[in-house]
Amino acid sequence: MVYILLADGFEEVEAIAPADALRRAGAQVAYLGVTGMSVTASHGVRVEADLPLSDFDASNCEAIVVPGGLRGVKNIKACPQALDAIKAAYDAGAVVSAICAGPTVLGMLGLLNGKKAVCYPGMEEELTGAQVQPGARCVTDGRMITGRSAGTSWDFALALTAAVRGGAEARRVADAIHYDFFEE
Repeated sequence: MVYILLADGFEEVEAIAPADALRRAGAQVAYLGVTGMSVTASHGVRVEADLPLSDFDASNCEAIVVPGGLRGVKNIKACPQALDAIKAAYDAGAVVSAICAGPTVLGMLGLLNGKKAVCYPGMEEELTGAQVQPGARCVTDGRMITGRSAGTSWDFALALTAAVRGGAEARRVADAIHYDFFEE
């Protein structure tokens, strides 16, 4: 299962593109409601979570996704249960991914120590312990995947798909949606 954390203020495309790509590749994906089951994104789009955060199960977690959106990230940082889920996913060996402001959560948790990472430009100081990759669209370092911004959501989504379902499946999805910029 791939779990995507949804908190009020999340950036729409940063949560939707990964779910779309992964589901096209046949992965099981669940939106976890951090701030409730009906979550309002940064630009007013309402998304219904599939599961409450309390249903997170590290034992079946292939990957966890932290979308950006400043208010959404602030809400995740303020939720001990969400932080515990991210740490539990990491400890269980799952892929841990975050995009835009989301990687600052991973930095706060100490999960980026020695890892290459990227985030929204100007937030690099919050990537505690990371080897920041300025200008990168998306960075994969082992089972850690970070993306720069809403504009790189498909790079991020396809990198996550490659990590969970393999490069050939990510390429198939990229070709199906005519995304010409995917590089394994």
